[in-house]
Amino acid sequence: MANSTISYLWRDKKATQGFRCGISLHSHTSQSHETLDFLANLGNQYPAMRPLLSRLEQRSERMHGIHVDYANSYWTPPMTPKLSFVQESRQIEKLDLSSMVSITDHDNIRAPMLLRTVPSARQIPVSLEWTVPFGGQSFHLGVHNLPSGRADEWMKTLAEYTANPSTPDKRLTEILQALNDEPNVLVVFNHPMWDLYLVGQEKHNLLVNEFLQKNGNYLHAMELNGLRNQDENSAVQQLAGQWNMLLISGGDRHGVEPNANINLSNASCFTEFVHEVRREKKSHVLYMPQYAESWKLRLLQSTLDAIRNYPEFPQGSRNWDERAFHPDAHGVVRPLSELWPKGSAPLAIRCMLGLMQFMGKGLVSGGMHTAWNEPRELGLILGEHEG
Repeated sequence: MANSTISYLWRDKKATQGFRCGISLHSHTSQSHETLDFLANLGNQYPAMRPLLSRLEQRSERMHGIHVDYANSYWTPPMTPKLSFVQESRQIEKLDLSSMVSITDHDNIRAPMLLRTVPSARQIPVSLEWTVPFGGQSFHLGVHNLPSGRADEWMKTLAEYTANPSTPDKRLTEILQALNDEPNVLVVFNHPMWDLYLVGQEKHNLLVNEFLQKNGNYLHAMELNGLRNQDENSAVQQLAGQWNMLLISGGDRHGVEPNANINLSNASCFTEFVHEVRREKKSHVLYMPQYAESWKLRLLQSTLDAIRNYPEFPQGSRNWDERAFHPDAHGVVRPLSELWPKGSAPLAIRCMLGLMQFMGKGLVSGGMHTAWNEPRELGLILGEHEG
């Protein structure tokens, strides 16, 4: 039987007692490509946004000969792999625990491979968040601790399926079975109740259950996501109960706030932690104090983190337009900073971002916390809802 326990640090200050380490799972770095498709979706979801987006698209084509291509554009989170590793480690070490960090960028392992050249991070697992197309939806799987000697080979296999999913999906099951056959690999169903492509919650739920029916035997845990709201995570708890699956943490950090939950363990290395989850079927999830804050405000803060400039960061990560990419007139993907006329964003865009930053800062630091707290979030703060 799966044995998952959930603690909240703001309610139980002694929650870490009896554990020797904390594990940060599922965080993103500047090596992670985050799609800009959501901008096109904004125009579809909110008709008032469509005229503004249309003007920007027409202006780009008329003045620069560049057709706006949301699907092949992307942005990257501001924190470099080293900064991310240090931030996640420090949050755990402040709890008087030793730290383990598994970084999971979208569909690539560049961050852990780069970090392995740093003496303090040589033991970091080779991990990623794998995008799995399935029935008109895509699911995200945290694939942790790939064998380093065969990591590139595994990446080719995973990337090939993402680019060319098979119908029927027998090949997907074969891949997951092969991952399960790797004794030290951990496969986690990340934020399973998030309708990523907006197919509708009813259809999404059907697809989740179909996916689990076909592949659940090769997944080792479901994620309680630190960047999703409590209602969604409660639905994940119910789903895990139905499928007798273990629950595990996953902060999903994209901005500069450290992961809002971690795992507690007595493992001495990451592989030992994997065995604890897979063989002993034990997991101890600890929510950090930031999870009790308003979910909407935390999402807003993460958005503000993405469009802020960080003059203290390494070259290439400092300005927001160095971290956003789009094909040029010849189809070559380049940073926006190289595509702007005179090397600077148009005045209209600078004004719009400045206004967003100003308004966002006021919302985050002002009196909006109580107004934006949802009843369940207030309940968590007051200790009215047990995990």
